[in-house]
Amino acid sequence: MSSLPMQMWKQAQPLLKIPTSLLKKEVLNPWKQQRDKVVFIMGATGTGKSRLSIDLATSFPAEIINSDKIQVYKGLDIVTNKITRQEQCGVPHHLLDIVNPNVDYKSKDFCLMATHAVESILQQDKLPIIVGGSNSYIESLVSDPKYGFKFNYDCCFLWVDVSVSVLHKSVSNRVDKMVQSGLVDEVRGIFDPYNSDYTRGIRQAIGVPEFDTFFRTEHHLDESDRDKQLQGAISEIKENTCKLVNKQLKKIHILKHLKAWELYRLDATEVFNNGNEDVANDAWHKMVTQPSLEIVTQFLSNTRNLDPNFSARRVLRNMIEQNHPLIATA
Repeated sequence: MSSLPMQMWKQAQPLLKIPTSLLKKEVLNPWKQQRDKVVFIMGATGTGKSRLSIDLATSFPAEIINSDKIQVYKGLDIVTNKITRQEQCGVPHHLLDIVNPNVDYKSKDFCLMATHAVESILQQDKLPIIVGGSNSYIESLVSDPKYGFKFNYDCCFLWVDVSVSVLHKSVSNRVDKMVQSGLVDEVRGIFDPYNSDYTRGIRQAIGVPEFDTFFRTEHHLDESDRDKQLQGAISEIKENTCKLVNKQLKKIHILKHLKAWELYRLDATEVFNNGNEDVANDAWHKMVTQPSLEIVTQFLSNTRNLDPNFSARRVLRNMIEQNHPLIATA
């Protein structure tokens, strides 16, 4: 989820006009090898991945697949910072808030469920958008031969990036807002004094184990010590969130620079550096939404300098038939 409030979000406006005749030629050419298209949105926690996914899914006929290994669990909506129903803007979301919180959800489970979701979305002539911060899960899905992702699909990878120092400050502020929204009571609701295992299920989420000592001792402390203990837990959550940011960025750099994944970097630092709501919105549109729409439109219409086997399929056909505003009618 973006660390910016929902009221700051603006839906993306159509940016490109692609000649319909060219699109039809590419979409309907029966002699070209055709593979279905899948868009991935990657990035560290708190960079605005969910915001961008909604921008794209409200501009293209698309549905969203969650690739966050914690948000897949039911419950703890504040801790896991799940996108709300209102924020989803009516866009169908898959693999979100569906798994029993006590189940140990693994990479192989994600790969199987995500592959099924991709196919179900494509069968509706829509574009699958896979979004989340669990980059190791995405790597397994794309690279493991047993899932056939590279063979069956053409993939476009968008990377929403924010400078580390700015992002650390932003996610720390986000923790404070989560506390104000009821984080402590939400975690207290699942606290079990007889269970100190925080390695499985939703209990491994950052924001849960950090409160263990506080919940065990709060009734034996005076107000001053209780507050110190609470602030210590909150500080630990901030520290662990920043560590997660660093780990996620390290993985992305490995994928891009060592494994040669073609990741399109979108620098959103200016958005998070600006405290003015309108200016931040304008920066998001200019630095993230607009280039993302251009990249995805070119990806779907094969106007990028890519492998010649890349060709548009059902998504663009559906856009043409519906006279989608991103496509010129001339």
